[in-house]
Amino acid sequence: MDNLKLKGLDGKRINIHEHYEVISWCQAFGCTQEELKKAVAAVGTSAESVRKHLKK
Repeated sequence: MDNLKLKGLDGKRINIHEHYEVISWCQAFGCTQEELKKAVAAVGTSAESVRKHLKK
């Protein structure tokens, strides 16, 4: 469970059910919310896997 008192991302997993995480990851990856959600659906929640997928 997320600790809402902590700011930022955990750096390893993407939770597409938390709006603030989606926004932060989109900024980090330079992608849209739709692109992020499609990438997570394709490769899972690993931030590294999503990063590699988005670079293709």
